[in-house]
Amino acid sequence: MNLRDLRYLVALADHKHFGRAAEASFVSQPTLSTQIRKLEDELGVSLVERSPRKVLLTEVGRDISERARTILREVDEVRELARRTKDPESGTLKLGLFPTLGPYLLPHVVPRIRARFPRLELLLVEEKTPVLLKQLADGRLDAACLALPIHDEHLHAELLFEEPFVLAVPRGHRLTKRRSLELSDLEDESLLLLEDGHCLREHALDVCELAGASEKSGFRATSLETLRQMVAANVGLTLLPTLAVKPPVPPSDDITLIRFRDDAPSRRIALVWRKTAANAPFLRKLAAILRDLPKSLLDPRPEKGVRGN
Repeated sequence: MNLRDLRYLVALADHKHFGRAAEASFVSQPTLSTQIRKLEDELGVSLVERSPRKVLLTEVGRDISERARTILREVDEVRELARRTKDPESGTLKLGLFPTLGPYLLPHVVPRIRARFPRLELLLVEEKTPVLLKQLADGRLDAACLALPIHDEHLHAELLFEEPFVLAVPRGHRLTKRRSLELSDLEDESLLLLEDGHCLREHALDVCELAGASEKSGFRATSLETLRQMVAANVGLTLLPTLAVKPPVPPSDDITLIRFRDDAPSRRIALVWRKTAANAPFLRKLAAILRDLPKSLLDPRPEKGVRGN
């Protein structure tokens, strides 16, 4: 048994197709198929159920592929530890962000990361939180910016900042007359929310429960920008994270942004990585850069010239 064959097995588990697994492994399909059969012969068990249309792993095949994934991740971290020891601020870093944070945080931090670590190749992955957590566990990401809490004892979370929410209200709505809000002002209101899988949806539902508000029925947005456009079209109101209403995001004359007073609803953003990560010291340096945002970016009060009360 060797690491190459374990990588072939993991690729087959991921793609469930010999051709695609071979392509992802940069080998020919016959080569991958032959090595999988040799691995089965060596272990004395069937790892794969073969059919003309698809490939399924047997129960023991699934168990072995998961153990193989762990082994390969540990091997990669050993190599990473050796490389980082020689040059901790170079190489490739795969960083995950969720969709309601990435587009609004990155313009403010990527230039600073590039200036501080000019030899670092930063690869950004945007996915919903459950996908990012899976990729972290599998070793396909080095770290991810996620909203707390994270319930995984194998992950370390370094708090970056707390981001308040503001209420986005269509022009002419009764609340546009208010300079600021209490949560109780949302009682009996219906809010536009994102679809399942977005952590912002869970935060908004918590706010609805505290405020006595509800979700507007018959509609769930796929993105924050869709929510913004629905508010502008006078369909309803919604909660937006503060970073999502700051430049370079353009303001809208059809939307009024209203901040909350004391105990404003917010989300806590952290940089998360595996506790076993070889590059943890470097990730702490990265966290310091991500944490050091200008105070104005997290201030829910509207920018000068932006519609708001």
